[in-house]
Amino acid sequence: MEALLAEVETADRVGLDVFGIGEHHRKEFLDSAPAVILAAAAARTKRIRLTSAVTVLSAADPVRVFQDFATIDLIAKGRAEIVVGRGSFGEAYPLFGFAMQDYDALFAEKLDLLLKLRDEVGVTWRGRFRPPLTGQGVFPRPHQAKLPIWLGVGGTPQSFVRAGTLGLPLMVAIIGGSFDRFRPLVDLYREAGRRAGHGPDTLKVGVHAMGFVGETDQEAADAFFPGWAHMFTEIGRERGWSTATRAQFDAMRGPDGAFLIGSPQTVRDKVLAADKALGGISRLTFQMSSAMLETRAMQRSIELLGAEVAPAVKAALG
Repeated sequence: MEALLAEVETADRVGLDVFGIGEHHRKEFLDSAPAVILAAAAARTKRIRLTSAVTVLSAADPVRVFQDFATIDLIAKGRAEIVVGRGSFGEAYPLFGFAMQDYDALFAEKLDLLLKLRDEVGVTWRGRFRPPLTGQGVFPRPHQAKLPIWLGVGGTPQSFVRAGTLGLPLMVAIIGGSFDRFRPLVDLYREAGRRAGHGPDTLKVGVHAMGFVGETDQEAADAFFPGWAHMFTEIGRERGWSTATRAQFDAMRGPDGAFLIGSPQTVRDKVLAADKALGGISRLTFQMSSAMLETRAMQRSIELLGAEVAPAVKAALG
């Protein structure tokens, strides 16, 4: 935890734009209460935006989620955001008394309530999974006039259409394959948004992908691979996948893969290729925690991101 908070401080110091904390309820992770970690980060930083990545909204109370992030926003003086999703792991559902067969219905209902809480102080609302609200005020209100809420998605077309129809910025988790294969889904999002009357400036596309920067391609790969292999081997046992191999990893960090792992120049080039493949992206966040045990390499990677990669990407994109 100490190393994690130090990394947020480093990201702030080197000029990166955003830092996200995920939510998991497993022994491999320490982020079951991401709002608490983000609040600690808010008190230690000055400029960087702080977001969940993602909040498992289906298993949470939208009132409490809004209150938590409004409080973070006050501590951070307007730097808090939320990425909401259904989660890629299922542990939260039985833990908090929800059924997996309600996976989508839970999310749709709770997202509806969260958006109302953001836009209205006193909400009148009734749903299936939570007691009704009858005009109660929900406090505190955030520092920002409108707390940013992104919709985190994996690969289901319905999720992309939902984000576009609601006019919410989209955060696409791409943990494998290639960026090109997500273009039809991103186009679906933009078309759904256009049909719903939302302008292009509203329909932002973000990407969350495996990423890590080292002095050289080899150094970055060697620092990231052990943690990645361990994590995906463990998850693979649960989900019936084959054992993660170095050959698979090296293919994914090659020219056609979606891993943004390598030297500053390599990562810059792959970020620009991802931007082109998806028709322009507004934000790109790196899933770096597979290398968490390599604390020195993590700190150096964040420094390289801020000092070399981000400025080069921004200069190239104007």
